[in-house]
Amino acid sequence: MYKIIAISLLTTLASAGLGTSFAVAATVPCEEMLKEMRAAKANAKLSAGDLAKVNDLEAKAVERCNADDDARSDKFSTDAMAIIKK
Repeated sequence: MYKIIAISLLTTLASAGLGTSFAVAATVPCEEMLKEMRAAKANAKLSAGDLAKVNDLEAKAVERCNADDDARSDKFSTDAMAIIKK
């Protein structure tokens, strides 16, 4: 009976670990996202206010990217891209 509980517990822990690794693997590398955002920014005609917002978001994205926080960095880059594309 204890073997069944132990195997069940190990299976649960293993599947939880796999779910986490898949979630991390789905994140785009922040360096790639920053490259795309900078290319879009270079080709965009932005107002001074929008350019200031994009530059602020880019700085935050770079900071998070340098801290190996790709998910948050990508979020800042995505927010900047939304301003660029409007």
